[in-house]
Amino acid sequence: MLKPEEQMPIILKGVHTLINEEELLEKLKKSYNQNSPLTIKLGLDPSAPDIHLGHAVVLRKIKQMQDLGHRVVIVIGDFTGKIGDPTGKSKGRTALTDEEVKENAKTYCEQIFKILDVEKTEVRFNSEWLSKLTFEDIIKLAATTTVARILERDDFHNRYQNQVPIGIHEFFYPLMQAYDSIELNSDIELGGTDQTFNILMGRNLQKPFEQEQQIAMFMPILEGLDGVEKMSKSLKNYIGINEPAEVMFKKVMEIPDRLIIKYFELTTDEHPDKIDKIKAELNNGANPRDIKYHLAKIIVSLYHNPKEVERAIVYYDTAFSKKDIPDDIPELSIDGDKETIGDIILEIVKMNIVKSKSEFIRLINQGGVQLNGEKLISEDMNRRIKPDDVMRIGKKRFLRFKYK
Repeated sequence: MLKPEEQMPIILKGVHTLINEEELLEKLKKSYNQNSPLTIKLGLDPSAPDIHLGHAVVLRKIKQMQDLGHRVVIVIGDFTGKIGDPTGKSKGRTALTDEEVKENAKTYCEQIFKILDVEKTEVRFNSEWLSKLTFEDIIKLAATTTVARILERDDFHNRYQNQVPIGIHEFFYPLMQAYDSIELNSDIELGGTDQTFNILMGRNLQKPFEQEQQIAMFMPILEGLDGVEKMSKSLKNYIGINEPAEVMFKKVMEIPDRLIIKYFELTTDEHPDKIDKIKAELNNGANPRDIKYHLAKIIVSLYHNPKEVERAIVYYDTAFSKKDIPDDIPELSIDGDKETIGDIILEIVKMNIVKSKSEFIRLINQGGVQLNGEKLISEDMNRRIKPDDVMRIGKKRFLRFKYK
């Protein structure tokens, strides 16, 4: 285990807010001297199982602490998920059924272990302890805080001010999430800045239970490909951790230059010293595209094997090289990666790129059609095409495929 002073810069890399740094250093010293790892807690709501790089920011930070030798506990909120977390919107979130919680939790676990070490990660479900609380236990738990304190939470405050109904059961959600920290005797709890109230509630609740208070660590919100909005699937500005390597590589190359360092800090495990060198290179006039190209390799390699990474690099270099491909080429919308070359021949004819289906087939037989720089043969008619593939027909005709 590294010395506390060596662990601190790794743990603090990219962190938005920490409460507080002095306490963290003391915990690390105690852990180091006693050769006893700290307990790192992350609570996951099993209502949205598709993980993208924005969600992975917290998981990558946990992975860094896991690599430092600390104990990681993922708490799946199966019990709290059946109640519904207040969302900050005008009404409470719909509670999930047992079946939905189980299915979402399974999907979550499949994805988080693309980041965390499955052998070194404990996965717990908070129904293990919350379902066993008696009504007397719940009353004692409720007595540790006040209505005024609960109403400090923005969504509750806004709904109360606007006379939007708040169910009493919703008040128990932050208390139950805080009780998870008591059960685990958590040393550090992580979350996004949107989880500030709940995580601080856990810290505050440990005191009356005579536990050492956990460190509250908040990671920043990651902007998506547009460089403005929070990364979101609904806004289509996301990079999914389950996406093909070629798609991930291409998307990373699309992020604005001003976000390069932020992506290094939040989406990779690179050491802060190395990131400082990259920052200096950019400040000294290095081409941002070259740095971004390096970033894309790192990010894709975190989620794909070396062969897939190499294919993604070749694909990008071929499909998006400026050597021969004009900037403005025709585009054809396809249905994901379900369509084959044979399926789209008639569409190519309609676009007047070739005169007929027979001309297209003749060109293929003559070696005159390429996909991402690779010559096609007649046996390739059943080959699937993907969004962002580039087809070259003859010497000067190009076609790029995109999502419908």
